[in-house]
Amino acid sequence: MPRHSAASPIYTALARLANFNSGRRVLLASRKTSSSSARSSAKTRPFLCLALFRILVVVTAVFLFPPAIMSSSSSSSSAAAASVPFQSPRKVVKKVLSLSQSEGQGATVRRSIGGHEVRNLDPFLLLDEFSVSKPAGFPDHPHRGFETVTYMLDGVFTHQDFSGHTGTIRTGDVQWMTAGRGIVHSEMPAADGVQKGLQLWINLASKDKMIEPRYQELESKDISQAEKHGVKVRIIAGEAFGVRSPVYTRTPTMYMDFTMQPGSQLHQPIPEGWNAFVYIIEGEGVFGREGAAPASAHHCLVLGAGDGLSVWKRSGAPLRFVLAAGQPLNELVVQQGPFVMNSRAQIKKAMEDYYYGRNGFEKASQWSST
Repeated sequence: MPRHSAASPIYTALARLANFNSGRRVLLASRKTSSSSARSSAKTRPFLCLALFRILVVVTAVFLFPPAIMSSSSSSSSAAAASVPFQSPRKVVKKVLSLSQSEGQGATVRRSIGGHEVRNLDPFLLLDEFSVSKPAGFPDHPHRGFETVTYMLDGVFTHQDFSGHTGTIRTGDVQWMTAGRGIVHSEMPAADGVQKGLQLWINLASKDKMIEPRYQELESKDISQAEKHGVKVRIIAGEAFGVRSPVYTRTPTMYMDFTMQPGSQLHQPIPEGWNAFVYIIEGEGVFGREGAAPASAHHCLVLGAGDGLSVWKRSGAPLRFVLAAGQPLNELVVQQGPFVMNSRAQIKKAMEDYYYGRNGFEKASQWSST
């Protein structure tokens, strides 16, 4: 609830009333006890009349025009609450520009999480913004020990794996793949022109690294959405504006795509203790604190501790970004390419299992994508 400060018009008026009433009581008491009360009364009568007149003016202002005074105080308090809605707002502690690099077979990615400057951000292992045109892509390759989340920004991608699972994701669609004990698959463009998207890698706890693979696939129309005060959000995982995604996150995660119109602001709660980052897809905005310098497209912003993120979009073209946050696993991360485990011995075993076709990779040697 907004608090009224001591400088509020209402509180100032009440203070003046109290002061004037106190002065009046002193004058009256003085008139009763002083031997020269008549002369004092005569001399002070003009001042007393002036004081009473001032009291009348203040009382009239307070009681005849309360809506205007209340509105001024309430607006001021609301503005203050909107600018700092969190007890411990999250600030940007690291800003990284994601540069283009080659990946897969002729594909180009901008890697933020998982690059040289941010090796990982528990539980997140990697974030790539990919741009791919035929015949480039990501042909047959394995995974073990984590999840991949592919979110199409523009275009069409097809997916095949060695268990016979196939699928196509289009603009706005999501594929949430739990690799678990092992998957070999391909991800290739399925339309002419440049296909664009994001792929996020989320680590699995040691107890979940060898579970059976599974998929959660959502078409764009099935992704939870909400809009409020010039801010639109697509909720891939977690909750925003009172709307929750149906996606099950084995590692507790929130993942959202925000679009902000000029003049809007966002205050999104994030569970305390979770690690979080922002990746800007297009436009620019102010993140973390109102006086910060704007951040623009292809920047990854690592957020510090706190209970929520504030964003201001002041002018210009709309701002679009994703916010990802997750509960840290606090486990040792040992990664070798597409294998993510908890020890070197486990990595060695994963590579042997893939090479010899065992412990989840039995179909690897007999399969290839079409």
